[in-house]
Amino acid sequence: MFTHPAEELVEIVDQDNNPIGAVTRRIMRQQNLIHRASYVLVFNREGQLFIQKRTLTKDIYPGYWDLAAGGVVQAGEPYLESAQRELREELGLAGVKLAHLFDQYFEEDGNRVWGRIFSCVSEGPFILQEEEIDYGRFIDLDQIEVLNRTEPVTPDGLALLRLLPRNRRG
Repeated sequence: MFTHPAEELVEIVDQDNNPIGAVTRRIMRQQNLIHRASYVLVFNREGQLFIQKRTLTKDIYPGYWDLAAGGVVQAGEPYLESAQRELREELGLAGVKLAHLFDQYFEEDGNRVWGRIFSCVSEGPFILQEEEIDYGRFIDLDQIEVLNRTEPVTPDGLALLRLLPRNRRG
């Protein structure tokens, strides 16, 4: 049975990332509630990152470049399960070994999220989820800030990128 994304139940957490309930994605966005999200950075063997251009129909950051496959953690869903599900749905990747890099709290107007950042190595082929991704490509990490000067990159993605040098990737 198909559930419209706005009606999915998502995990709501407090400032310390403790679960406190579940509401629909629509209510979470309307009330700017703190929620969980999984992020999967997909690198190729050369260390380039696969980035995705978000569709214009996304509920947050439409048309932006996204540095990670991932999304909102559903109610009762562990981070790792969410990451594996999102990787399968968005990029068509399954059975890929994920490495947990770090957790990050990100907050700005309209988005308060506890993210768990994972990485993996894959050359593809990718099967892009057409409802969420217009297209994707590999890019050198040092070119992402350059790209952001001409085309917007998701702010939460830029925040996690700045933490990467202190963490292992791939």
